[in-house]
Order: sequence, then C-alpha cells, then structure tokens
Amino acid sequence: MVRSAPGTAGNPATGTAPAPATTSDAAPRTAPDPGTSGEGSRREAALTLVRTLWFPAFMFAGFLVCYLLPFHNPVPHHVRVAVPAATATSLQHALDRSVPGGFDVVPVHDADAARAAVTGRDAVAGYVPGPGAPELFTAKADGYSLESVLQRTFTAVAQHSGDQRAGGQSALKVTEVAPIAAGDGMGTGLFYVVLACTIPAYVMVMMMLRATTFGRRDKILVLAVAGAVLALVAYGVARWMNVIPGDPLAILFLFLMTQAVSQTALGLVPFVKQYLPGVAMGLFVLLSMPSSGGAIPVQMVPGFFRALHPVMPMGNLIEALRGLFYFGGKDVVPHVLVLLAWVAAAFVLHGLGALHARRAAARGTAKDAVPEPPVEDPALETAQPEALPPHRAASLLPLPQLTGRVTDTAGHPLRDVVITVTGTHGRELLRATTDDDGAYAAAGLAEQTVVVIASAPSRLSAVARVAIRDGHPARHDFHLASRSFAT
Repeated sequence: MVRSAPGTAGNPATGTAPAPATTSDAAPRTAPDPGTSGEGSRREAALTLVRTLWFPAFMFAGFLVCYLLPFHNPVPHHVRVAVPAATATSLQHALDRSVPGGFDVVPVHDADAARAAVTGRDAVAGYVPGPGAPELFTAKADGYSLESVLQRTFTAVAQHSGDQRAGGQSALKVTEVAPIAAGDGMGTGLFYVVLACTIPAYVMVMMMLRATTFGRRDKILVLAVAGAVLALVAYGVARWMNVIPGDPLAILFLFLMTQAVSQTALGLVPFVKQYLPGVAMGLFVLLSMPSSGGAIPVQMVPGFFRALHPVMPMGNLIEALRGLFYFGGKDVVPHVLVLLAWVAAAFVLHGLGALHARRAAARGTAKDAVPEPPVEDPALETAQPEALPPHRAASLLPLPQLTGRVTDTAGHPLRDVVITVTGTHGRELLRATTDDDGAYAAAGLAEQTVVVIASAPSRLSAVARVAIRDGHPARHDFHLASRSFAT
C-alpha cells in the first residue's frame, strides 16, 4: 500500500473535481474559535468512548443480571410433586410452611401413579408417605441440584411426620426412576454438550462477516455445513466420554440448535447492523443459558427466566434431549417444533434482508445503501481494508472486492495514480496506487457504499461512488484528463 499527500481529491459529496485555486481570489480564512474546537474534541472523545465501551458495559451488566441474579441462591419454585390424593392436602400445608411457594402437590391415585407421573414428566418428583417407610421418586435427569433439594426437603417432611425407623433415623427411601449416563457425574454434561454447539454457532457468524467475497447464499450454506459438523463431533465426543446415552437422533436436534443460533444471527445483520454482537449475545448467551435449565434446573431460577424457558432454543433442546435419552421420548416433539420455528424465523429474516438489499440497490442512492458502520464483533479481530496487487497470482492473498483501471482520455494506462477509498462517514479506509497497466485492487471492505477518488499531480481528479456488496466484486474505471495550468 502506498500513501500519497492529500489535497488532490475531488468533493465526495458532489462528485466534482476540484478547480485549481489561485492566490488572488482566495477567500481569507478565519481561525477556529479555541473554545468551540475544544468542546467539539471533547464531544468526539466522549462519542468514541461510548462507541468503544458500549459492548463490554453491556456484557458486564448482562452477566450481573442474568447470571449472578438467578444463580447466587437457587431455590425451588412451584416444583410439581405427585402425591396420593388422601395425603395431598396435609402435605401441601406442610410444604408451604417449610418452603413457601416451593412445591405444588399433584394428587394421584397411589404409589404406582406417583412413579408414573415422574417418568411421564407430569411431575418432577413423587412422594408416598407411610404407614410404612415413606418413598421419594426422583429423576436425576431433571437436574442433580434439584434432586438434592428434593431429598433434603422430604427427609425433613418424613421426620416431621414421625415416619422414622428405630434409632431416630429417617426411613425415607429414595428411588431414582430416570438415572443419567454413567459419565455425567454432576448431571450437567448435557448442558455443556449443548453449549458446545451454541457459542461456536454464534462465533461462526461473526467470522463469516469477514468473508466479504461470499454472498448471502454462500454464507447460509457454509453455516449449514459447519453446523452439521459441530453436531456430529459434539455427539461423538459426548458418547466417547459416556456423557449421554446413545441415540443418533440427537445429532439432528443438535444440528437444529446450531442453525437456530447461526442462521438467526446472520439474518439479523441487515436490521441490527453494528449492534449485532449485543443482540446475538443477549439472546443466545445472557438470556438463553440461565433459562435453559441445564446448569441450574429451571424450577430453581427466578420467574423471568422460567418464563423464557419454553421459547428459548437452548432450553428446548435440553428438554428434547432429556426426553429422548431418559424419558422414553416423552414431550420431545413440542420442543423440536420450537427449534424448527427458530430456524423458520431465521429464513424469514434472510428473505426480508434480501428484499431490503434489492430495493436499496434499485434506488441506487448513498442514503439507501448502507450508511451505518460495518458490523464488527468487539471480541474478535476484524478484517482490515487493504490494497492488493492488481494482477493476483495464486497465493494466500484475499480476493479483491474492488478493482479498476485508470487511463487518460486516449485510453493509455496511467501509472502511479493515487486511489483513495473513503467510507460512508468520510473516514479514509485505504490508499493504493496503479501499476504499469493502470490497474488497482482492494479487499477487506465492509458492505457499504464507498467513495473512490483517483488523483494524480498532472491530472484532474475523478470521484465515483461504488456499492460494495458481499459476494459481488465491484469494478470502476477512471479516465483522467490533463490538468490545464494558467501561464
């Protein structure tokens, strides 16, 4: 890349070349007011700080609210417990006294019905009091920490009710009706398998935004293929570690999760633009994880996150996999339908984005092009605009997005013409010079309308507006006339 001295470029706003200035008719210049200049610089510094720090500030507040709040003191909320009808009322009163609002008693016929309610996912636990030894039916698949709370609570209930063995020890019998895989000692392995397919799916979108030579369809296809690879590898590693039982249908569920995240994030790009990191991280990290019920059972987080659980993709995937692996396929279909709804919504966003781009291209004005800053993830290094050798040999150089040729009015190539590319807000993105054939090339430009200025000391400058679109390399040629000098 070659830098040249400014001052030869035309007016980007009007597209006209500058007229040679003469000292005789030059208007006197007024010195700027130091107070006004200082105020403007302070305002610009403040705006720069806001633009730079909004994302870490957003994440800081998000983690405090969405992680510290629900996880600092998890307590049960309306946990459904199946109990024989004859003792349901008295047991509900006892539970309300010990843990207000923590448990909801579901009356059933007998002990077999209480067990069936747990395996059928109509209740989280079942409790059958005396006259013999009281029995508690639990499902570790619903969450290890929830099972611990259930055992502590109903051990106390059994002792308070006088159901004790000789010696004063609790006679509570705990029966596990949905044991988890042997390699999932803490009961959170399934959550981390799902997490491994969620975060990379979002990161892939941010990295694909750097692939400016790929069009929308290419990016959709890449995300689909990459999502399939993520699902296959995650399932294979989890099976190898014995974290999950074996059922290949889980690969399809994991793939749907990758597409719900990645395709939705990509579909949001034309609408949220530079705010995509905040929107996507807010949806799929700050809100989806605490409401998923994977790390902490959903019955033990505040009501806001419990309300999100039925609609967020991560929670629905975890529930679908739990049903597939541990509950005989119970309630799998509704959760898979939610994942499919996310994927369908993502493709609606793709369609709307494509329609918006076609309309903007048809209008062909800079106002309707892409006036916002390029989409960048503050956590990742983004592609930088750069000049390229015009005649690209087979190498690791990126594919050019902008090419052209500069000639004189007779069609002869002009060497060492300075090509300046500025963004939608007038910020210089790069400078390049033409080669012996008058050619130039550039890459690393975000999707937007740029101003391209061709200038040379002995030539009149020329200005053009060029639309940069992902997957559609742009070309613009210049024909520079000789500059006439007054004698």
